[in-house]
Amino acid sequence: MYHGVINVYKEPGFTSHDVVAKLRGILRQKKIGHTGTLDPAAEGVLPVCLGQATRLCDLLTDKDKTYQAVLLLGRETDTQDTTGRITAEYPVKVSEEDVRKAAASFLGDYMQLPPMYSALKVDGKKLYDLARQGKEVERQPRKVRILEISVDWVELPRVGLTVTCSKGTYIRTLCYDLGQALGCGGCMEHLKRTRVERFKAEDSFTLSQIEALRDEDRIPEILIPVEAMFDGPKAYAGEAADHLVRNGNPVRTEDFSRILFAGQDGAEKEICGAAVGKAALAGLLRVYTKDGGFLGVYEFDAKRDWWKPKKMFPGVTE
Repeated sequence: MYHGVINVYKEPGFTSHDVVAKLRGILRQKKIGHTGTLDPAAEGVLPVCLGQATRLCDLLTDKDKTYQAVLLLGRETDTQDTTGRITAEYPVKVSEEDVRKAAASFLGDYMQLPPMYSALKVDGKKLYDLARQGKEVERQPRKVRILEISVDWVELPRVGLTVTCSKGTYIRTLCYDLGQALGCGGCMEHLKRTRVERFKAEDSFTLSQIEALRDEDRIPEILIPVEAMFDGPKAYAGEAADHLVRNGNPVRTEDFSRILFAGQDGAEKEICGAAVGKAALAGLLRVYTKDGGFLGVYEFDAKRDWWKPKKMFPGVTE
């Protein structure tokens, strides 16, 4: 079984669940999960977790993401993109300067109303199921954050945007809200996700490419190990604490035989556990057995003055 993360390029027409289902067949293993839904019509980066790395799915879902979108002004639809039914059309009488000012006004936090065509649940029912039945229910606006937004080009009625945003942001809804702000309506015509945390589109692989690599026994070349998903120092258990970390028990700093810190130049500097200063106790430690087998990440509990498990990945190095 493979354990790690593959940077998949989801092509248009596939749902995120389709990608997982196809990968299960390609890699011949069931334990696979994706890290955040991407609309079927959209394309781009979809990190997929394999084996014990599925325990990372919730962590990656929370990360910031970058998108390239095409906004079509003058049209509104029930899905807030061009795949939906047209609900209104308006003349587009705005200037490029108007567009740039409106886009800039969304920078930072803003309250976004989730679209009816989304996987969010209200009273246990998915919104898109209700929407397909012609029902609309009350939704509560949610605070999202637009970290960066740029207008790349303007060829009215179309506008090219690049957006970096927090988790939970609907780019379709941002396009709708931009159209509202401009007074002419708008919907999303195209969406490409170019980045999820460290995963970039230029480093991703399509399903057909992954299948070809499988046939050449080269999957390990594109598989990012679980331990590489964390940036913390590496801590190796001492002889006496080896059985403790193997069982996911808390340990004290002095129980590590050595801790490796990465310097600014990328080189690792070795320090024995007992010599680690208080300033180094923030963040996560990547914990290994005395023989070098990766086990998981620990966080420091200042109250008890020990390290306790944050997330364990049993079986990764077996």
